[in-house]
Amino acid sequence: MTADAGKATGSPAVALEHHAGAMLTMATVGFAVTFWAWALLSPLGAALTERLGLSSFEQSLVVAVPVIVGSLGRIPVGALTDRLGARRMFPVVALLTVLPVLYLGHVADSLAEFVIGGFFLGLGGTTFAIGVPFVNSWYPPERRGFAIGIFGAGMGGTAISSFTTVQLSKANGFAFPFDLVAVVLVVYAAVAYLTLRDRDDRKVPAGSMLSRLAATLRMPVTLQMSFLYAVAFGGFVAFSVYLPTYLVNAFGLERSDAAVRTAGFVVLAVIMRPVGGWLSDRVDPAKILIVAYTVTTALAAIVAFEPPLVPVGTACFLAMAACLGAGMGAVFALVARLVPADRVGAVTGVVGAAGGLGGFFPPLVMGAVYSATGGYLVGFLLLAATAAGAAVFTWGVAAKRGRTAAE
Repeated sequence: MTADAGKATGSPAVALEHHAGAMLTMATVGFAVTFWAWALLSPLGAALTERLGLSSFEQSLVVAVPVIVGSLGRIPVGALTDRLGARRMFPVVALLTVLPVLYLGHVADSLAEFVIGGFFLGLGGTTFAIGVPFVNSWYPPERRGFAIGIFGAGMGGTAISSFTTVQLSKANGFAFPFDLVAVVLVVYAAVAYLTLRDRDDRKVPAGSMLSRLAATLRMPVTLQMSFLYAVAFGGFVAFSVYLPTYLVNAFGLERSDAAVRTAGFVVLAVIMRPVGGWLSDRVDPAKILIVAYTVTTALAAIVAFEPPLVPVGTACFLAMAACLGAGMGAVFALVARLVPADRVGAVTGVVGAAGGLGGFFPPLVMGAVYSATGGYLVGFLLLAATAAGAAVFTWGVAAKRGRTAAE
């Protein structure tokens, strides 16, 4: 009888854990699908250059515009998620992203039109700010680092794009990958609407979106985490967007070969994100960040001098992918420790926006540096200096905040 009573007592907890796992799965799939859409233009950068006669800077602009819009859009989307919940927000954002996807595949045919389409395509990048507060609400504090890391692995949608977009476009015509993504988005929106559920005890914040945003920006932790995520996620986005172009220009690779190598970089970063979250549940996440940024500093300095791609360059890029991935997981493990539950969406929106903005400028800088100097030395040295600054900042500020929160 005691065993039966134990089972009866434990069954609600087991059911809740099972439901949390289902919600995490659906959120991660939604994040991956919308990120797949968000990253459609990057692998086609070289093809668009030939098709439209773009300069290096113009090519960088086309692939970077979705990044900045997807980044800034996370601020209102995160605040709306706190108010409306993920069950409404995920399907709506997925369906709205279909429009620019189809526009880019069938209508756009000039630099201005691709920039306009890319602007609205950025909406697909905002779902990060929907998923983090949603996943946070379903998991206890001691498991949030790993759970958010698993959700963050949905950024592997960029790897799907890197692996498939060029090949599908060559085999079936330019519009085919856009049509495929549009169909997947519609299917996901329907399934998400039927299956996603917000927690019944979810806290809905009071006040207007603008007042809550102002209060969020006044929190010191918001700006501190924004800087750290701008370096980690920004570095990842910058490489996932610009690495194909870099490999073609610096080493003369074929576009398809460069896209596949970039996908390998993305996949490793995606794998390491939940690992960084898992480690942060067991170790002070600030320590994970310090190690990640310090190693990135050294690797960026090595790559700046263009060592042979095989094996040195490849090893450096893959190690940077691992460090940036682990760093992304660690940042949001730290956010989960420091931010009240009813403000996680708003803080995530701002921090996520900072991360995306961190990925917007490096491709433009790399394009400008290459146009001016014919090489990438200055660009990688700037990355090394930024990562070093993040390591010092984490050691001096974020680590102290993390210890205070733990106490």
